[in-house]
Amino acid sequence: MNAPRPRPQPRPWYRTASRRRLLRRPRLPESRGARALCATLVAAATAAALAWLWYGTPYPQSDPDRIAVRLKDQAQRAYDEAALPGRPEVERGRVETGTCYYRGLRSVAHIDEGRSDVRSFRLAWQVRAVPEDVALSGLQRMRARLEREGWTLVDTGVDRPGFRFRNPAGEDDVQQVEHVDARWYRETGTYTVSAYAGCGKLPDGFYEYTWPERDWVPEAVPGTPVTPPAARSATPR
Repeated sequence: MNAPRPRPQPRPWYRTASRRRLLRRPRLPESRGARALCATLVAAATAAALAWLWYGTPYPQSDPDRIAVRLKDQAQRAYDEAALPGRPEVERGRVETGTCYYRGLRSVAHIDEGRSDVRSFRLAWQVRAVPEDVALSGLQRMRARLEREGWTLVDTGVDRPGFRFRNPAGEDDVQQVEHVDARWYRETGTYTVSAYAGCGKLPDGFYEYTWPERDWVPEAVPGTPVTPPAARSATPR
């Protein structure tokens, strides 16, 4: 009598399932949309990073009229502190723009090339033949005032009396006066003061040479105006 054949045992599931099926992650509902969203976010972040590397940190928007008012205020205060005898007229006395350059990797393609849409601002005035004692007194008064207001001394005169101060409030605000500089040149007796504002993007339509706020002259001495004497007749009586 023949012995009964053993019944075949089923193979374990992990041997019958394909390896790809075993390693496949469970698919969640809307996983395709989530992957598309992630891909979009990654692409946007990459584009933003590349743009930042190429263009650098963007310049803030500037307000030339507001900047001019603050530069003129510093110029007037420095002129009053100088207490120049006779309050002479100043040379220059004009708000001018300065060169600002490209940032980021783009600057490599524009070496030493200034941007026409981004400019800094500067107001400088000077008076010649100022006596030494008058100049030193004026510089001392100006320096004391800047120190009281919290400005930071960044430079002193090496071969000529003077100083340069930085405004901490102007580091993050392009509308503020950033630096002031005052010097007295012993050779010519020239007393000079300059105020600076940092680089900012100009508004559309700004044109420096027809700008109404460009020119500056010191204000007259405050007080009651003096009435001139009446003219006398040249014919003897």
